[in-house]
This record gives sequence, C-alpha cells and structure tokens, in this order.
Amino acid sequence: MELDPDDPRPPYQQVANALRAAILTRSFQPGEKLPSGPDLAKRFGVARMTVQQAIRLLRDEGLVVSRQGSGVYVRERTERPVGLRPHLERAFEEPHVSVDFAGFSGETLHGAITEPIDKVRAGRLRPASIRVRLLVPDTSTPWTLPARVDDLGDSPAFRERAAGISKRHTFAIVDAINELGELRIVEDAHAEVRAFPAVPLFKLYVINGAEAFFGYYPVTHHAVQLDGERVPMWDLMGKDAVLFHHANDEPESMSAQFVDQSAMWFESLWTTVARELKP
Repeated sequence: MELDPDDPRPPYQQVANALRAAILTRSFQPGEKLPSGPDLAKRFGVARMTVQQAIRLLRDEGLVVSRQGSGVYVRERTERPVGLRPHLERAFEEPHVSVDFAGFSGETLHGAITEPIDKVRAGRLRPASIRVRLLVPDTSTPWTLPARVDDLGDSPAFRERAAGISKRHTFAIVDAINELGELRIVEDAHAEVRAFPAVPLFKLYVINGAEAFFGYYPVTHHAVQLDGERVPMWDLMGKDAVLFHHANDEPESMSAQFVDQSAMWFESLWTTVARELKP
C-alpha cells in the first residue's frame, strides 16, 4: 500500500484515493472499522497527519464516520430495517442510552431492541441510564391514510386493528425497559408511549442524540381481514421502508444537521400535541 513517488498528487489525496477505492469495492464493508491512524500511516509509509487529512477528506465525502473513543467506520449509507440492530447494540454500550422513535407501530424497533435489552438483563451490557420514547399515531380519530381503496374513506375497524398491533409492540418495549429500572438492573430506566394527531408517512429513529435513521412508508394495496371480510386498503408498509443513516460526526455536515433537526422535530411533537398513551 505504499504510495507512488511519481504521482504528482499530494500524499493525503493518494491515501484518500486508495481508501476510497477499498470502500467502494467493498474491501471495507459498510459499518466496518478502518485500521487505526498509526496502522494506516505505517501501511502507506506516511505521517499520521497525512492519514488524518485523508480521513477528513473521506468524512467530508460522507464515506466514513468518526466515533469518539472508538475509531473511524465506513458509513452505512442505506440500511434496511434489520440494519438498525447493530447500531442499537452499539448504542447500549454507552453509559447513557436514549432512543426516540416516531412511526406507525414500533414493530421493527421491538425486534431490534430485544437483544440489547436481554444483554443488559444478563449483565453483559451495563448502561447507567436508558430512556426510550415512542410516538405513534392516535387511533381514536379518523385517518386519511391508510384508507379504503373503494372510496379513500377511513376505516374504524382498520384503526382498531392498528391500535392492537401498535400497543403490542410499543408496550412490550415499555414494560421491558421499565422493568430494568424497577429491578435496579439499570439505575435510571424509563420508557413511555405518546400518541399524536397525525399518521406519519415515514419512520424516524434518533439514537443517543448522535444518529438518525429515516425511511419512507410506501403506500401499498393490501387486503386486510376486517369484521370477517377481506377489505382492500391503501396501507403504509413499514417493513418495505429503506432506512437512511445519518451520523452527527461533524458539526457543520449535512448529516449532523439532519440529526439535530430530527431531534428538534421529535421534541416539538413530544412536548406539544402528543398525549400519553395507556395500555
């Protein structure tokens, strides 16, 4: 991996080009940690400052993210919901864990957060505090979407079904997190669900105030069993949502601004129109 002495480009650009090629050809996989600065400097035969300049260039391009005290990682630009799991597990390794979710039912979050909660319960992870907040649509008022296919009308039976699904997943999370606090496994553990008067057309996760995952719900034709009959519905399919990952790694970057604005948007709903939801 030594540099070409005849290459007229500055050494940091050559290092950046080599690392970029390795990332784009998947020699370094999305989410993989890069070798340390001293290791890269030795491999390329350059000063550590040169490596730092190269990493800064790749970070500006959105190819890598730096995590304080951990290292530099290849950015996971586009993730399907299953990709949420490793990020949650890493988040639970921090002393203070926070997860804010806004979306339709919390089903994906329930599946992804179960394993780190089990690790905390078993003593394999030991955060000092955990805070989970979940925002879901109010099922007690009519919706414009999802809607019946025939007349685009609201379906109370569909809302009742959606309420059951949402409560099953969100309150399973709430019970598991609050139990950690009640049993003194975690010094400070609290989770809460609130409903807001709108149906989200996207899902959003803000993790530890440092990462955001955002994905659109595609509208899909879906026949649902309601009151003993199959009713065609225009439904919002969360499992088909591709998640885009943003990290608050550089204060002035677009990703950092997205994380900050996502946290602001969530807080504005949570503290104004959202109301506590009971099981």
